[in-house]
Amino acid sequence: MFRALSRAAAVCFFLAPGLAAAEPINLKLSFFTSDRARIYQQSVKPFVDAVNSDGRGIVHIEVFFSGAISGEIGRQPQIVSDGSADLAMIIPGQTPERFYDTSVLELPGLFHDSREGTRVFTRLIGDGAFAGYQDLFVVSAIVSGAESIHSRKRIDSLADLNGLRIRVNNRTEAQALQKFGSLPVLLSINQTTEAISSGTIDGATIPPLMLSEFGVGRVATHHFMMGLGGAAVALVMNRQKLESLPPDAQSIIRKYSGDWSSSRTADFNDAADREALDSLVSDPRRAVVFPDAADAGAIEAVYRRMTEDYAGISEHNRGLLARVRGELAKLSAGE
Repeated sequence: MFRALSRAAAVCFFLAPGLAAAEPINLKLSFFTSDRARIYQQSVKPFVDAVNSDGRGIVHIEVFFSGAISGEIGRQPQIVSDGSADLAMIIPGQTPERFYDTSVLELPGLFHDSREGTRVFTRLIGDGAFAGYQDLFVVSAIVSGAESIHSRKRIDSLADLNGLRIRVNNRTEAQALQKFGSLPVLLSINQTTEAISSGTIDGATIPPLMLSEFGVGRVATHHFMMGLGGAAVALVMNRQKLESLPPDAQSIIRKYSGDWSSSRTADFNDAADREALDSLVSDPRRAVVFPDAADAGAIEAVYRRMTEDYAGISEHNRGLLARVRGELAKLSAGE
């Protein structure tokens, strides 16, 4: 009887609700495309894996792929804000009415590469310089390498852009291409290949590394390397949700945010862009065109005027541009 009572007491001890091992807090991350996408493998997965490993028994991130929560890129910020998802990858340029300030990072000719843009974005987000993010905690803040035009039609010069319908990532790219006579179409990247195939559009602006991501490279074999601005991308979390977590769970998420997450993606972007461009140039099935001296001068003049126009809109814009240039100066000085 004594042994039976002892066993019963032990079972009660281990099954008691207050003494049972606690389940980790589960967080939902919305991702608009598949787990095979490079943007997931390089920008999101390292963060998810690090948090889930370090947070075993404390916090766990579950990823919902291919738009399982919402497939609309433009809705990703809203589903995080309203709590439908706890985290999501967003493209600020797709919702410029909310993230207007981020447009300064899209100005063409501002950054040499993804590393520069990403470092500036990360620092300014950390300083609270950009509106629209108040209810969001930014895990990683990334600017892609310069985007160029990839088309189903041959483009040998700026003159050939006239009348072409080109998918753009944001309003800044749209403004640039309009100055060269193109007809910009703001379109999500995951809808671009079908639009080119059907003839709805003629081409798209994306960085070279993204050509294999969504099948654009299969339908666009003409590449005009005019070096538009980069695209700002961010992995964000509902700030209220983060602050409601136990301190140890918050600490783990913060540990793998900021520079830890962003710098890894930027380093990959720059290396992958160089590799992708080399592959394009060496492929005899493709026509890769770099602007000649005359076109390069015209492009530079347009980009310079766009920056001046942006600064001329308001004192606020001038201040943001000054802060970006200040951060670039620090980077050049090794700070």
